[in-house]
Amino acid sequence: MKYATTINDKTYLIEINDDQHVVVDGKTYRIDLAAGSGQALYSLLIDNRSFEAFVDEGDVEGDLRVLMRGDLYDVKVVDERAARLAKSVGGSVAETGDYHLKAPMPGLVVSVPVTEGQAVNKGDILVILESMKMQNELKSLRAGTVTRVKTKGGDSVEQNQVLVTVSG
Repeated sequence: MKYATTINDKTYLIEINDDQHVVVDGKTYRIDLAAGSGQALYSLLIDNRSFEAFVDEGDVEGDLRVLMRGDLYDVKVVDERAARLAKSVGGSVAETGDYHLKAPMPGLVVSVPVTEGQAVNKGDILVILESMKMQNELKSLRAGTVTRVKTKGGDSVEQNQVLVTVSG
């Protein structure tokens, strides 16, 4: 599995090959990771170098705070599929006007849990899309009102097809 991991604003591509090897930005490392019993303390050997770290989960899934050797690191871990989804949706969204949620990939709409006229908050699920046998929750990138729903459960959609419009 591949992960995009951002540590204090620098992003690394990490691939976990097996229980004893990881690849970080193309370089392979031999590792041994052990968790302390019932604690947030981890022991990590990387190429025979020993590290201990306290890991605290943040409020958002994938956000971590890591204390290692007296330094605190803000870490965000996103699996490769989620990173591709986020990139295809786009970075920033205007706070006013229409926001068009587009399909990040071709797939089958599983459900649309919103209706026209419904108020939504940033992070609310607008569409559940199945692609490559995985269900993806497509969320609103801002608060507003659903003004158009252009799909329904069971519809096949193409990449970049507009699914839902939110106005704010």
